[in-house]
Amino acid sequence: MQKIVPFLWFDGNAEEAMNFYVSVFKNSKVLSVTRYGEAGPGPKGTVMSCTFQLEGQDFYALNGGPQFKFTPAISLFVNCETQQEIDEDQCGWLQDKYGLSWQIIPTALGRMLGDKDAKKATAAMKAMLQMKKLDIKGLQQAYDQV
Repeated sequence: MQKIVPFLWFDGNAEEAMNFYVSVFKNSKVLSVTRYGEAGPGPKGTVMSCTFQLEGQDFYALNGGPQFKFTPAISLFVNCETQQEIDEDQCGWLQDKYGLSWQIIPTALGRMLGDKDAKKATAAMKAMLQMKKLDIKGLQQAYDQV
């Protein structure tokens, strides 16, 4: 059991969102679905909460109602090793149909931006800022030219 688990608040579509996320990531599964009973507060039989795993990371989802919405201040960061993995989905910072923000980023970019050689890190940053879709090869070329 993970000590820290992201808790996601939905307005009635937690199960739908969970099923969508599980369908997107290969190493993923539904862990549990809890439904309201006679005592409510939701209609009997509707989903109260559910738990699932995405790439080994546990998540808890609650149908909490309309009081709270996701904001880009919190996002889920997805490390991608290959260009193929990046190309499978929209790249960069995006918001899904449930309002949750995601960052689909090549791990190589983090290594380049964190380089102790400021010129190389700057070259990678400049290249990234010109890209509509992140291109690992293009980032590497800019980084290596310094």
